[in-house]
Amino acid sequence: MTSADDLADRVCDGDLRIHELEDHADHDTAATARRLVIERKTGVSLETIGEYAFPAETAEANIENMIGATQIPLGVVGPVAVNRNSQPSSETADAAASGEYYLPLATTEGALLASVNRGLSVIDAAGGASARVTKSGMTRAPVFRVEGVADAAETVEWVGENVTALRDAAESTTSHGELLGIEPYVVGDSVYLRFAYDTKDAMGMNMATIATAEACEVVERETPASLVALSGNLCSDKKPAAINAVEGRGRSVTADVCIPGDLVEDRLHTTPEAIVEANTRKNLTGSAKAGALGFNAHAANVVAAAFLATGQDEAQVVEGANTITTMDTRDGDLYAAVSLASLEVGTVGGGTRLPAQAEALEVLGLRGGGDPPGTNADALAEVIAVATLAGELSLLGALSSRHLASAHEDLGR
Repeated sequence: MTSADDLADRVCDGDLRIHELEDHADHDTAATARRLVIERKTGVSLETIGEYAFPAETAEANIENMIGATQIPLGVVGPVAVNRNSQPSSETADAAASGEYYLPLATTEGALLASVNRGLSVIDAAGGASARVTKSGMTRAPVFRVEGVADAAETVEWVGENVTALRDAAESTTSHGELLGIEPYVVGDSVYLRFAYDTKDAMGMNMATIATAEACEVVERETPASLVALSGNLCSDKKPAAINAVEGRGRSVTADVCIPGDLVEDRLHTTPEAIVEANTRKNLTGSAKAGALGFNAHAANVVAAAFLATGQDEAQVVEGANTITTMDTRDGDLYAAVSLASLEVGTVGGGTRLPAQAEALEVLGLRGGGDPPGTNADALAEVIAVATLAGELSLLGALSSRHLASAHEDLGR
């Protein structure tokens, strides 16, 4: 078998390209050879990067030109009390998560987990939070070229009358995904078709892309439209977009809790009225003045940490930041809620297959497909939403009590 040193020599001599190494050795040897090449080229030791706890072959579907792994500190918060007191009934049967969960979070930001845990302790003392996935649909929006608005109208009309044919084409590519609908948009001689899919327990971006490609062939065959790009950015994936904040993408999930006023004072050292004012002036008015799509304190913090820990597509934290935090007083108590319009999560496929991320999902009891399909990913979304709510409560409490700076100082962060 060819050694890593020999492979590195061949790359440095120009005999092999760096992406061809797996053709000549197993995945771990190839990764070692790449590290040697980079070490020789840069003079930097990659000893730590080379210490990873899984076979490199495991990550073949997740990365190219692998040289090792970056380790991010992983912690845990909880218990996260989600729909804890719900009993199966016509009112609660749509809750996917129920009980107490420990949520792994990966981050390099000191004080984040401590803050989320503080919020969770308040939620737990208040009896736990409720959470629901209110809408689900992964989108892909191809763009077509037409000669003019007459052809655009003809295309849109045909699509509206032939959704069944497009559904049959799209669903022929998957045994799990279901086409929920197609929303057309016309801009001059461009026609955008926003396909939405129920992707069950998968985040579903690849599933939606492959299915939409099949449907596009039917559109091209039957209408005057010609496909320009399979993604026309009306999806919209991994970019700040108002359409995701309004229509949702992936899972739209909301969590709320009502906290007794005395508990707010005892645990958060402030009052419901002060937290409500801070939320209004900071998260609502301040965000509006800034032209922000997210009206929250730091929802992306919890979403990003949960994504890294559980193997989600980390770039989609952009959409996860489309969160609105609402606060109100109710007879001296504090009502608090977060609504995440576009939380794109899955419990199968992608990075969820990596060993550490799979273990994190096992901690939650949500690894793999749910029964019925889709319930595990729904439950993960609900748990993340409650943790996000906890983060909002804790930060707003710190701000309204003027303890934010001192908390970071005390933790040495």
